[in-house]
Amino acid sequence: MINVSNFIKLYEKSFIENWDLPALSEYGKPGVMNYSHLATDIALTHLLFESIGIRKGNKIALAGRDSTEWVKTYMAVVTYGAVIVPILSDFNPLDITHIVNHSGAELLFISNSIWEHIEPEALLNVKGVMSLDSREVLYEAAGVEMHRHMRLLKRRFHRKYPNGYSSLDIKYADRDNSELAEINYTSGTTGFSKGVMLTGGNLAGNVCFGLNSELHFRNSRALAFLPLAHAYGCAFDMLTPLAAGSHITLLCKTPSPRVLLKALADVRPNLVICVPLILEKIYKNQILPMISKGTMRWTLAVPFLDSLIYSKIRKKLIDAFGGEFEEVIVGGAPLNHEVEEFLNKIKFPFTVGYGMTECGPLISYTPWRQFIVGSSGKTLPIMESKVISDDPENIPGEICVRGTNVMKGYYLNPEATAAVLDEEGWLHTGDMGTRNPDGTLFLRGRSKTMILSASGQNIYPEEIEAKLNNMPFVAESLVLDRDGKLVALVYPDFEAADKIGISITDMDNAMENVRKELNKLVAPYEQISKIILMPNEFEKTPKRSIKRFLYTR
Repeated sequence: MINVSNFIKLYEKSFIENWDLPALSEYGKPGVMNYSHLATDIALTHLLFESIGIRKGNKIALAGRDSTEWVKTYMAVVTYGAVIVPILSDFNPLDITHIVNHSGAELLFISNSIWEHIEPEALLNVKGVMSLDSREVLYEAAGVEMHRHMRLLKRRFHRKYPNGYSSLDIKYADRDNSELAEINYTSGTTGFSKGVMLTGGNLAGNVCFGLNSELHFRNSRALAFLPLAHAYGCAFDMLTPLAAGSHITLLCKTPSPRVLLKALADVRPNLVICVPLILEKIYKNQILPMISKGTMRWTLAVPFLDSLIYSKIRKKLIDAFGGEFEEVIVGGAPLNHEVEEFLNKIKFPFTVGYGMTECGPLISYTPWRQFIVGSSGKTLPIMESKVISDDPENIPGEICVRGTNVMKGYYLNPEATAAVLDEEGWLHTGDMGTRNPDGTLFLRGRSKTMILSASGQNIYPEEIEAKLNNMPFVAESLVLDRDGKLVALVYPDFEAADKIGISITDMDNAMENVRKELNKLVAPYEQISKIILMPNEFEKTPKRSIKRFLYTR
């Protein structure tokens, strides 16, 4: 069993022990922030909180793109004993204002580009607003005098630490793991945002599992390119590395395959935390065209030659990811089955985990050498899982989990909490799947999106979409039930069509061929009756999930 440490004390211990080691960098920018500098800036921020009357348990909101200032602010809030409210920078200004107000945040740290679109008078409880870009006061409520406190801050700091700030001065808040540490507002695909209450124990459960599994270790290198305001990136690209004494390089850019592969080659991380979209794009745009050529297809059909070619592709892919990583952990959404099968065939070191914001986020994970293709890993030792089904190994049912990582509930929303957390502490995930006796989970789709066919078969549209998205000229898709028949909404891959001269007028014929080919790959009850072309990309959540509810009727 994993021993779960006190969440705040993890960082008190780490910052003392790793005082002289590099902690943070921003990719493409000079300079490295050591743990000593990070701890000193945190102490300075603690003094600001103290000066303006922030108490333990108060809420502090944080809205901006990933940066060293973002990380410093998050860590300063939680080590002070306040409650952090991270907000994805892609949320619209009205949603950001609503989240700040709903959470009861008394301070807001925000990027200037986002602040430009916020109405200060609409912020109901906020005492002051600080710029993440310049650390300037952007707004102060009447009687707070934040400008004055900021002017006097360094003088007060030198008075408090006349001999300079050292590792001996690090002493963080005493807060029990049962107390609230974070409120993370899910974007969701349902159109409603709920504030997930994560305790110190929920966050420490994820971090201590990461440390125990040596996902990160002292002096290891991490490249953070997932949004840190999202639970997945936060836990394994920031919280776990900082507890281990790793050096985190923040990408601070949109992780397009071209930008990301260059950064991976430069940073050479020891672990890659990834979402399926990255691997799927690399497979579709770089690997699939190469292995689909006539001569290559013929060569791959010859015994011995295929293993030689696969080993070369594997080496090329490993080198592209920096060449020094133990494994690539894929999470955040299901990995396309065809991509997963190919990566397994070439023995690429990857594994697929499963989690949700409500578990901060991790539920299941298996190291790549023990990973079973098609699964989402084994339920963590600090968690339990079950499937509500008459035959959980073979007949999909709703996956339920309980244990260390399961949230306290939804903030100020007892109805939503009661809908997912039962009296025995089981979190009803809304995901459908099966479970092996050893706790290995196999996901099929969301219970809300499952379609019941006329013959009584359960249809999981995500499985059909995964096949469809690998077809020529398909960028993304949604499979829906329309009047008892399955139809697919498809946003075409116009770039691929342009390369071989397929015009818009020819696209209908091309899609009809795609439909016929797809129907050869699916069960009779999963066959698509029609493809409807979409003129624009589907609207998505900040996590890049399609807002399915906008397209169902």
